[in-house]
Amino acid sequence: MSAAHEPIRLLISGARGRMGERLEILARQDANFRVVAAIDRDDPPRDAPLDLAPPDVIIDFSSDEGAARAAALASRFQAALLVGTTALSPRTHQTLDALAAQVPVLLAANTSLGVAVLNHLAVQAAKALGPEYSIDLIEHHHALKTDAPSGTALRLAESLRAHAGVPLPPERIHAVRAGDIVGEHTVQFAGPGERITITHAATSRDLFVRGALRAAAWLKGKTPGRYAIEQTLGLES
Repeated sequence: MSAAHEPIRLLISGARGRMGERLEILARQDANFRVVAAIDRDDPPRDAPLDLAPPDVIIDFSSDEGAARAAALASRFQAALLVGTTALSPRTHQTLDALAAQVPVLLAANTSLGVAVLNHLAVQAAKALGPEYSIDLIEHHHALKTDAPSGTALRLAESLRAHAGVPLPPERIHAVRAGDIVGEHTVQFAGPGERITITHAATSRDLFVRGALRAAAWLKGKTPGRYAIEQTLGLES
């Protein structure tokens, strides 16, 4: 295999979590990737082999502490970093902002490509419909999910505020925790005589893994800076 086609060296942070386990399995099945390390917060230090095969990209699905550890590794090895962990502390956000001056950093509350399209469509719809239409965000997740609203819902709300000028107050964001729902997000527009809904429903967590792998491949070789999942699809708000 020529150097131009060598697989992307991948380090997985949070490897024993639900997402991390699936990420390792699917990455090892993908000829475009070579998993050089799969770590978790309770693992003893074992960075020495990485000096021989340093990662090109690090993907983190772990915790606030784990994301900070992943950022330190990204700085050490000058690797691109994709963080799919939500509910990060202000301190970790500051760490990622500083890291972005060194390497490409993508922080994604949701790595589903479909959710990226949902976000894009919602912003375009809000711009087109205008203030006569009220907007609500409704999200459903499994009963064991602790954060509410979800990171994805908060990201959608932030995007609508920033790119469509929608003053979306917290009371217009509705969270439902029930059963074993993987994840569902709806943006509802209600206006005179009509209602428009745009919904994304996840049926398997593997879709988040596939989106993360695609984004990681896109992120490799980018210049230092902060990136969004929508950019991996060429979408602009």
